[in-house]
Amino acid sequence: MTKNLPLLFLVVSSLFYVSCDQNVNIDRHALVTRHNIENSVADSLSSLSVGNGEFAFTVDLTGLQTFPEFYSKGISMGTMSNWGWHTGENPQNYKLSDVYKTYEVHGRPVEYVHQFRTGDDSIKVAASDWLRANPHRIHLGMIGLQIIKENGTEVTIDDIRGNVQRLDLWTGEIESRFIVEGIPVVVRTVCHPEKDQISTIIKSELIEKKRLKIKISFPLGTPQPNGYDFTQPDKHSTKILSGNADETLFERKQDNDLYYVKVLHRNGTIKETAKHSYIIEPPGESDFEFSCRFSKELIDSSLEDFTATQESCRISWQNFWTTGGAVDFSDCTDPRALELERRVILSQYLTRIQCSGSFPPAETGLTYNSWFGKFHLEMHWWHGVHFALWQRQEVLEKQMDYYFRIFENASQTALHQGYKGARWPKMTDPSGRESPSTVGTYLIWQQPHPLFYAELLYENAENKKEILNKYKDIVFSTAEFMSSYSWYDSIAGRYILGPVLIPAQESLNRETTINPVFELVYWYWGLKTAQEWRRRLGMEPEPLWADIIKKLSPLPVMDGLYLCSEDTKDSYNNTRYMSDHPIVSGIFGVLPETKLVDKKILGNSLDTIYAKWNWASTWGWDFPMLAMSAASIGRSEQAIDFLMMDAPKNRYLMNGHNYQDARLAIYLPGNGGLLTAVARMCVEDKFPDNGKWKVKWENLNDFVK
Repeated sequence: MTKNLPLLFLVVSSLFYVSCDQNVNIDRHALVTRHNIENSVADSLSSLSVGNGEFAFTVDLTGLQTFPEFYSKGISMGTMSNWGWHTGENPQNYKLSDVYKTYEVHGRPVEYVHQFRTGDDSIKVAASDWLRANPHRIHLGMIGLQIIKENGTEVTIDDIRGNVQRLDLWTGEIESRFIVEGIPVVVRTVCHPEKDQISTIIKSELIEKKRLKIKISFPLGTPQPNGYDFTQPDKHSTKILSGNADETLFERKQDNDLYYVKVLHRNGTIKETAKHSYIIEPPGESDFEFSCRFSKELIDSSLEDFTATQESCRISWQNFWTTGGAVDFSDCTDPRALELERRVILSQYLTRIQCSGSFPPAETGLTYNSWFGKFHLEMHWWHGVHFALWQRQEVLEKQMDYYFRIFENASQTALHQGYKGARWPKMTDPSGRESPSTVGTYLIWQQPHPLFYAELLYENAENKKEILNKYKDIVFSTAEFMSSYSWYDSIAGRYILGPVLIPAQESLNRETTINPVFELVYWYWGLKTAQEWRRRLGMEPEPLWADIIKKLSPLPVMDGLYLCSEDTKDSYNNTRYMSDHPIVSGIFGVLPETKLVDKKILGNSLDTIYAKWNWASTWGWDFPMLAMSAASIGRSEQAIDFLMMDAPKNRYLMNGHNYQDARLAIYLPGNGGLLTAVARMCVEDKFPDNGKWKVKWENLNDFVK
């Protein structure tokens, strides 16, 4: 009997195997630094960035922005900030009322801000184009090296030899080493954690030989993806306001927009070489350092030098990596685990430098302009939720302030359309103004988002009363719009969503879509949660909200599968309905569990999506969405299959960016979604219990209930 005890022990132990272990000490330095980036390939998709959430600076293989043309078709050289916007002249005084399109909605006219295109009224087309493009985020200044060969010509990227570039994630410093005609060059680049400033030190004998200088060029800010244009020098101005042997202050002006640039260049000489173009000539030593700061306001103080900036940067990054959440996959034996860990670490780095500022981020962050640099509030869920889950909720709280700033705009939109409460914009800018669109203005799935964020912050707050009082107006105004938007069909005795609307699965028709499945569940959960906020604050339930919760249309089902929407019959045999976002999966996963969702039907739907979906048409956040859905109904193996699927839009580059296509070489909602999915799978113990996924984690918060 006793000789069988070891076998019995193994059997009993296996019954209690836990795939995720919270009670461990993670070596965070080892975890982070094993994913330091080292690259020796000249590739337009391999650029690296430094930044602080409000400002980012993207560099090429030289550690600065020496060869912008080479990278212009990949991940371009960006110098962008949250304040760096430009509004072009508007001589025709275009305004939103110029692009209203009226629809008959349940017996009354409702005006939407519409994008008119070629073939429509020419004035409306021109107004649409201007309003979409303005304001636009701009490139603030190109900073690179000018290196002269022995024959007197300037080097090209083909002249660079022996290049090795390394990003130290633990310190936030990029070190770039390369050789020009046998002479080594070393460039180290950092970004100040609190100021929009980069600092660089360069070491090379080329400096002594007067063959290496720093080139600063100021472009015209444009709505184009890279945000810059050097071919129209007469459309903007650059002035030197003050200067001495150590510092030079520039004033930049384009139309009515003004900003300042200050350069610290001790003992270096600044010379103008062309309009908006300047050279810093270092003194005769073999090393030279400089700092460059960008600001919307006049810069009165002296800049910090490289050593001080480097130390501030190091301390800031060390604090980042040693606080908040951590997930370690080093004990996992599944061959996908190491790559998943790399994506998680690099996504934390990228979302901190690109997405942790005071505004909701653009989908390409502060690197280059997608949609003119504007941000999309339906994507804020994917940009912002993970910060709260990784115990960095102060970022989400900071960005929630934006909703207070645009509250009046959102209220006016609702009022203009005949609704109560606040209708939040979709494609917008710091002012909160809506942008004309054939899709965006018809979406509704961003409407409950601020309510969701408030509940997430409440769930994880120490002082819950403070959260309730701070966000109650946002929560209740959001719910007021949601309730007034819901239309009551007195004949059928139910509440209906749409038309006119486009659901999160944007391939559907705005004039025929009714009761999209994801939006139905979000409306149900959102109104129930808003009622709970009333209870927490000692208020009586809102009768209309209660009636909608009780009588909201059921989720559309056919053949044991959830439909995209009530009007999309036979969804899974129609290629049009099997493309874009498989948002059906989000009804449980993105959203908490509700009584509306049948897990068996959702499971059948996930299986059909896996087998039939057009994966080339998806987007980066679809894969973590599918993973969270599968995990939520107990399918951990399928969750990993979705999360790590070999699909065109689920590719993560060597720098950690989620590549979509040539137009969107980076896509930060994918990075944010990945972090959200991994955090939830850890806290909810949803990794496969097959012995291959022994995941260690610490300091992660709960998802909303």
